[in-house]
Amino acid sequence: MITNILIRPYLTEKVTELMEAGHYAFVVHKDANKIQIRKAIQAQYPQITIAAVRTMVVRGKRRRQQTKKGVTTGRRAGYKKAIITLAANSEKIDFYENV
Repeated sequence: MITNILIRPYLTEKVTELMEAGHYAFVVHKDANKIQIRKAIQAQYPQITIAAVRTMVVRGKRRRQQTKKGVTTGRRAGYKKAIITLAANSEKIDFYENV
Protein backbone atom coordinates (compact mmCIF):
# COMPACT_ATOMS: atom_id res chain seq x y z
CA MET A 1 0.00 0.00 0.00
CA ILE A 2 1.33 3.40 -0.98
CA THR A 3 1.13 5.87 1.89
CA ASN A 4 1.39 9.24 0.16
CA ILE A 5 -0.16 9.03 -3.30
CA LEU A 6 -0.62 12.75 -3.94
CA ILE A 7 2.74 14.51 -4.00
CA ARG A 8 1.73 18.04 -5.04
CA PRO A 9 -0.59 19.94 -7.38
CA TYR A 10 0.84 20.45 -10.85
CA LEU A 11 0.45 24.13 -11.72
CA THR A 12 1.43 25.50 -15.13
CA GLU A 13 -0.11 28.06 -17.46
CA LYS A 14 -1.82 25.36 -19.48
CA VAL A 15 -3.26 23.65 -16.40
CA THR A 16 -4.44 27.01 -15.06
CA GLU A 17 -6.48 27.47 -18.24
CA LEU A 18 -7.85 23.93 -17.89
CA MET A 19 -8.99 24.67 -14.32
CA GLU A 20 -11.75 26.89 -15.71
CA ALA A 21 -13.17 23.83 -17.48
CA GLY A 22 -12.96 21.66 -14.34
CA HIS A 23 -9.67 19.81 -15.00
CA TYR A 24 -6.98 19.68 -12.29
CA ALA A 25 -3.50 18.12 -12.40
CA PHE A 26 -1.47 16.47 -9.64
CA VAL A 27 1.97 14.88 -9.45
CA VAL A 28 1.35 11.43 -7.99
CA HIS A 29 3.39 8.42 -6.84
CA LYS A 30 4.73 6.38 -9.77
CA ASP A 31 3.16 3.12 -8.57
CA ALA A 32 -0.32 4.57 -7.93
CA ASN A 33 -3.19 3.47 -10.16
CA LYS A 34 -6.33 5.42 -11.11
CA ILE A 35 -8.48 3.91 -8.37
CA GLN A 36 -5.96 4.78 -5.65
CA ILE A 37 -5.58 8.32 -7.05
CA ARG A 38 -9.36 8.82 -7.06
CA LYS A 39 -9.67 7.66 -3.43
CA ALA A 40 -6.76 9.87 -2.30
CA ILE A 41 -8.26 12.97 -3.94
CA GLN A 42 -11.72 12.21 -2.51
CA ALA A 43 -10.14 11.93 0.95
CA GLN A 44 -8.25 15.22 0.57
CA TYR A 45 -11.13 17.16 -1.05
CA PRO A 46 -14.43 15.59 0.15
CA GLN A 47 -16.63 18.34 -1.36
CA ILE A 48 -15.82 17.45 -4.99
CA THR A 49 -17.18 14.78 -7.34
CA ILE A 50 -14.70 13.21 -9.77
CA ALA A 51 -15.91 12.26 -13.25
CA ALA A 52 -12.65 10.91 -14.74
CA VAL A 53 -8.99 10.28 -13.92
CA ARG A 54 -6.30 10.26 -16.61
CA THR A 55 -2.66 9.44 -15.92
CA MET A 56 0.60 9.84 -17.80
CA VAL A 57 4.24 9.09 -17.05
CA VAL A 58 6.59 11.97 -17.89
CA ARG A 59 10.13 10.82 -18.65
CA GLY A 60 13.05 12.79 -17.23
CA LYS A 61 14.96 14.95 -19.71
CA ARG A 62 18.66 14.56 -20.39
CA ARG A 63 20.76 17.48 -19.18
CA ARG A 64 24.33 18.56 -19.94
CA GLN A 65 26.33 21.05 -17.94
CA GLN A 66 29.63 22.71 -18.84
CA THR A 67 32.02 22.72 -15.85
CA LYS A 68 35.75 23.31 -15.33
CA LYS A 69 36.33 19.56 -15.52
CA GLY A 70 34.44 19.26 -18.80
CA VAL A 71 30.95 18.34 -19.83
CA THR A 72 28.94 16.40 -17.27
CA THR A 73 25.78 14.64 -18.30
CA GLY A 74 22.84 13.69 -16.19
CA ARG A 75 19.13 13.24 -16.20
CA ARG A 76 16.21 14.95 -14.50
CA ALA A 77 13.89 12.79 -12.46
CA GLY A 78 10.75 11.50 -14.15
CA TYR A 79 7.30 11.64 -12.55
CA LYS A 80 3.72 10.51 -12.97
CA LYS A 81 0.99 13.08 -13.59
CA ALA A 82 -2.75 12.64 -13.06
CA ILE A 83 -5.40 14.88 -14.61
CA ILE A 84 -8.71 14.92 -12.74
CA THR A 85 -11.96 15.91 -14.43
CA LEU A 86 -14.68 17.10 -12.09
CA ALA A 87 -18.38 16.41 -12.59
CA ALA A 88 -20.49 19.27 -13.94
CA ASN A 89 -22.29 19.86 -10.62
CA SER A 90 -19.15 19.61 -8.46
CA GLU A 91 -17.49 22.42 -6.51
CA LYS A 92 -14.13 23.82 -7.64
CA ILE A 93 -10.80 23.14 -5.93
CA ASP A 94 -8.99 26.23 -4.63
CA PHE A 95 -5.24 25.56 -4.40
CA TYR A 96 -4.50 29.13 -3.28
CA GLU A 97 -6.72 29.23 -0.17
CA ASN A 98 -3.91 28.24 2.22
CA VAL A 99 -1.30 30.67 0.84
